[in-house]
Amino acid sequence: MRISSFFYTLKQGIRNIFRNAWFSLASIATIASCLLLFGIFYSVVANFQNIVQKAEEGVAVTVFFDEGLSDEEKQHIGDLISDRKEVDHINFVSADEAWESFKEEYLGEYSEGFTENPLEDSENYEIYMKDISLQASLVEYLNTVPGVRQVNSSQQTADALTGANKLISYVSIGIIGILLAVSIFLISNTVTIGISVRKEEIGIMKYIGATDFFVRAPFVVECLIIGLIGAAIPLGVIYVIYNKALDVILSRFTEIGSILQFLTINDIFKTLVPVSLGIGAGIGFFGSIITVRKHLRV
Repeated sequence: MRISSFFYTLKQGIRNIFRNAWFSLASIATIASCLLLFGIFYSVVANFQNIVQKAEEGVAVTVFFDEGLSDEEKQHIGDLISDRKEVDHINFVSADEAWESFKEEYLGEYSEGFTENPLEDSENYEIYMKDISLQASLVEYLNTVPGVRQVNSSQQTADALTGANKLISYVSIGIIGILLAVSIFLISNTVTIGISVRKEEIGIMKYIGATDFFVRAPFVVECLIIGLIGAAIPLGVIYVIYNKALDVILSRFTEIGSILQFLTINDIFKTLVPVSLGIGAGIGFFGSIITVRKHLRV
């Protein structure tokens, strides 16, 4: 494309927006509304997934050893566990560490009456996983390892966290699909109106030798601009709303803030900005391409 053609196409695309001002505003408003809902939904889902992920990171499978096992044999068991694809990392907990942790959590000042460590044979590996949904297969393997006396796990917790992640994914796909369909529908209507208004002008352009691309390009540019504007507006709104909401939660509900770790706006925007702009541009581009091919027989 020559430079003159590029600027002509850009100029005509912008002019089309103002020619169909009300439909353009309606399209921008619809895209902005859809992406605002998407952004809010994504912010909630991202925080929920972060909370679930933190909970998964705290779920460990515990392996206890047979009595009389040497340090070398325990190390060998640790190596076997570390080599498993499900395992993120393992921690070795000595008997003294296990007793200190137990005293602090359950006994407090009443632990002073104990002169010996009642958990002498409680050395163990705490195993933290990459994917909690693979816990069952790991536990099954651990029960076959020589020297392993007992394996403690929480399958109900693993199933609950896995189910929560799946539910979030399904709901996300459904809502995003609905929002995209609504936005593309309105973009399509905007392009159709623009073609109807300029039908005579387009016919004259074809008679004097304008190419199909030259005629169609302004409509694509128009919808791209509408899509990008419709994506930029909700990003600004979400930036303000999210920061305000986070400040209120952390200042007024300090107990919640101490238990749950929320993502910062920068963490949210790392994904939300490119995705929203991409969706906005994609809605404009594909919506215009489909409509132009359908209604503009040039």
